[in-house]
Amino acid sequence: MKQSTFEQFAAVVQHNFGIKLPPEKKALLESRLFKLMNDNHDKPELSSEDAFLAYVRNDSTGQAISMLAEAITTHHTFFMREADHFEYYNKEVLPYLADTIRDGDVRTWCAASSTGEEAYILAMLLEDFFSVRGPQWETTLLATDLSKEVLERAKTGLYPLESVRSLPAHWQTRYFQVTGDGYCQVVETLRHKVLFRQFNLISPVFPFKRPFHVIFCRNVMIYFDVPTRDLLIQKFADFLEPGGYLFIGHSEVIDRQIHDFDYVMPSVYRKKGAFT
Repeated sequence: MKQSTFEQFAAVVQHNFGIKLPPEKKALLESRLFKLMNDNHDKPELSSEDAFLAYVRNDSTGQAISMLAEAITTHHTFFMREADHFEYYNKEVLPYLADTIRDGDVRTWCAASSTGEEAYILAMLLEDFFSVRGPQWETTLLATDLSKEVLERAKTGLYPLESVRSLPAHWQTRYFQVTGDGYCQVVETLRHKVLFRQFNLISPVFPFKRPFHVIFCRNVMIYFDVPTRDLLIQKFADFLEPGGYLFIGHSEVIDRQIHDFDYVMPSVYRKKGAFT
């Protein structure tokens, strides 16, 4: 790939997705686009890198930019990734929510859900905790991602058996059913507790009607430049209840001098204030 072509792709990616592609990512972009073009070799708009760049710039349907999003995003996750977050969420956050939420509506956003493992872990924790506290609790959570492809996979709730065997035995029994061919599936009742939606975190407008009590957005902001990251953190603050929790990746930090958050533990923060 010509350096000028890479720089043009990098500019398009940063403008549309907030993801920064430094020079050392050129080989990665080349390999991702090679696969995309190889999988679509019969399409003239994907006959070369320059042809695809022109397609992205001129297409008004949104299909081209969606194809680019699928090509450049990385979807690496697994059940219980950064497990200390889930332990804190279960032992400290959920009891706090139960004591302070008055209308029974527990609002949780998994803001970079990828193939769904994180969202389903949260759904299992919510179900375990609130199902024994009466029918007045609404715990359906929102899970969003930039990639439509991974969201479709997440909706199925299908995972290799090997990836589930590290989970507690009672979760494996209660929330999964073996489907054969080395796979299992999240049970339908739990799948209905997660609303998967496509969403771009750098969208200028967040369409949510009410603020959340908890937001998980882990291992995404490492791909953003500082201005994009700061703007996103501010939006998270705007869409969190006072006293609400924000969980980010272990390699990510928040500058509390410019953002309205208190430090709780590594990569866990609370919006200043308290629920009312």
